[in-house]
Amino acid sequence: MATSENIPAEEKILEAIRENPKITQKQLAAVSGLSLRGVEWNMAKLKNEGKIKRLGSDKKGTWEIVE
Repeated sequence: MATSENIPAEEKILEAIRENPKITQKQLAAVSGLSLRGVEWNMAKLKNEGKIKRLGSDKKGTWEIVE
């Protein structure tokens, strides 16, 4: 089994979204071990690659993984 240090940041974020689609970027930073800026950068990358999208508003919306 891989340790959390060996899991790429994108995979940590995707797994956290799978577990909780309403997760915030601040919560993602806490569970992934990334800085808030690191989460923002990775989320922008995932959105640009079409791997995730936001449904609903910024406050009340959820994340959806598009795979």
